[in-house]
Amino acid sequence: MSSDNIFSKKRDVTPFQFDAEVVKVFQDMIGRSVPGYELTLPLIGLIAARYVRPNSHVYDLGCSLGAASVIMRNHIKQDGVHMVGIDNSQAMVDQCRINIANDASDVPMEILLGDIREADIQNASMVVLNFTLQFIDPADRDSLIQRIYAGLNPGGVFVVSEKVVFDSEQQTDRFIDLHHDFKRANGYSELEVAQKRTAIMNVLIPETIADHQKRMLGAGFKSAELWFQALNFCSMLAIK
Repeated sequence: MSSDNIFSKKRDVTPFQFDAEVVKVFQDMIGRSVPGYELTLPLIGLIAARYVRPNSHVYDLGCSLGAASVIMRNHIKQDGVHMVGIDNSQAMVDQCRINIANDASDVPMEILLGDIREADIQNASMVVLNFTLQFIDPADRDSLIQRIYAGLNPGGVFVVSEKVVFDSEQQTDRFIDLHHDFKRANGYSELEVAQKRTAIMNVLIPETIADHQKRMLGAGFKSAELWFQALNFCSMLAIK
């Protein structure tokens, strides 16, 4: 794992993208930037252990380097499970395939390069969007969640982790300030915090927890529950 120093020197800041430069430092970047990330992964594994059914599919949409996929693979003990990871970054897909090949689990998994909005989801007992939906055009989010719901079997689960905002502007600003404090505590400089914020603006578009829950319930999920939150980052569990 390489250290994230992408924004450590003053540079012309362009919109953030998951290119080869980011892939090299992504594990360090997300761990130092997302409060609670390292805790959510093993908990996603526990959800997989409980809800994944035999002879079904598990999808990691926006799989990046496969961190959630590896955790799920190592918690799944049911027979006949096939996993699919999809990402639209070639650099991410290339490294994810290496990571999955180096994982000791024998649960079969394929890593595909593609647009998750066009994913063919079938016979699924679990679908994960781990800090992915926030990068999808808001106009496309309803249809993506509806596609996920349609591809899940009854009793199947959907995990979506996101950066969020709040109805109160004061609360949103307060948690943004605390999030920046979290980054500083993890060694990021003022310049890094400022340049990363500029790069991510209009690329990562957050919504409220209520917005996410309304969308999932509107798609047909019988429940959409908040199961984890650290500052302005959270994860929700929906059940079909």
